[in-house]
Amino acid sequence: MERMDRKTTGTDDMSDQRFSGPGPAAAPLPPFAYSAADEEKRQGVRRMKATATGLLLLVAVIYVLATWAERSGIDGWPAYVAAAAEAGMVGALADWFAVTALFKRPMGLPIPHTAIIPTKKDQLGTTLGSFVGENFLSEDVVRTRLRAIGVGSRVGTWLAEPDHADRVTEELSTALRGALTVLRDSDVQAVVGEAITRRADAAEVAPGIGKALESIVADGSHDRAVDLICTRAYAWLVHHADSVMEAIEGGAPGWTPRFVDRKVGDRVYKELLRFISEMRDEPDHPARGAIDRFLTDFASDLQSDADTRSRVERLKSEILGRGEVQDVIASAWASVRTMIISAAEDEQSELRLRVRSSLLSLGRRLATDGRLQGKLDGWLEDAAVYVVTTYRGEITSLISDTVAGWDAEHTSKKIEAHIGRDLQFIRINGTVVGALAGLLIYTVSHAVGG
Repeated sequence: MERMDRKTTGTDDMSDQRFSGPGPAAAPLPPFAYSAADEEKRQGVRRMKATATGLLLLVAVIYVLATWAERSGIDGWPAYVAAAAEAGMVGALADWFAVTALFKRPMGLPIPHTAIIPTKKDQLGTTLGSFVGENFLSEDVVRTRLRAIGVGSRVGTWLAEPDHADRVTEELSTALRGALTVLRDSDVQAVVGEAITRRADAAEVAPGIGKALESIVADGSHDRAVDLICTRAYAWLVHHADSVMEAIEGGAPGWTPRFVDRKVGDRVYKELLRFISEMRDEPDHPARGAIDRFLTDFASDLQSDADTRSRVERLKSEILGRGEVQDVIASAWASVRTMIISAAEDEQSELRLRVRSSLLSLGRRLATDGRLQGKLDGWLEDAAVYVVTTYRGEITSLISDTVAGWDAEHTSKKIEAHIGRDLQFIRINGTVVGALAGLLIYTVSHAVGG
């Protein structure tokens, strides 16, 4: 038995060297690699194997000595000890076989239903996937578990803490900056420009402009614009008097005398100044009334006259088609992006302060408002149920496919490293329990037979 254990241990050492060394065979699937921690655990398994084997050898020695004592003519206790030791050996060997059969063929013999983990690995993966799908990914289980957790209340209580709100705000700012950094400006500008252009082309602007103009004229808001235009026009005429006079005189017939042209120009210039000043200073000036009537009629035409509306649409298309306008639309993204990044980086920016305030407010409401908690929990339950019911097959196949991709010997070694100590305790317990059972059976049989 000792030779058999020594042989098995030697094989395992060779396997350890093979799998811990470099090369493609060392790690067929990196996420399930055999690590230094696994090797440390495996050393513990070896120590437990030595302990279990040592106990078996001790029982065997006791059996030999007890049998020798019994055959030497010593009555009484040697028979009981021999019976107990014999049963302990049987229990130890049976449990050794059972434990070894999980990971390899005992003594290399092709015994049926041995080396279970290496040979049944794929089947175990499929079974595990089905078990998870049926018992963990069902609608009732998901809803019950989420309802018991009370996500809404917990999230609200956590988020209502200022430190936590600051942390979430910081994480959101980092994510926002990262997203804006990753996005290519040219791509976003193209999308923004196309979206604005498409939206502007699809919407007829003339009726909207007409309604706005009608409202402006109705409440007199345009009067300030007329006042400004008249003021600027009067100032321009005063400042450019010589230019105006030259323009008027230059338009006179060539046969008129020069002094007549000057007198006519001077008269026209003064009348123009008087007209502009009166129009500026008199709210009821007839010219202002004429402007009001013109704007009112134009607002009506924008809303109801087909020809006017068609002209406005053509003008809109011409304006949108100009390269300068498209450049302005595209460059708007760069300005917005810069503004958002700057606000996200500044802890005292209005954006971050508002986000933090909103998070705190949301947290307080979630922590106290049962109706809001119920809504959030319901949304989460519905979302989780949708995921597990829609993608249950993909999730379970992920388990089975992953297990199927593991190397059989590698998988067996890793599992043994993690549960091998407990399995060796089974061997020890089998030896002890077997010995006690053998002693009890022999005692009862001897008592009944005697």
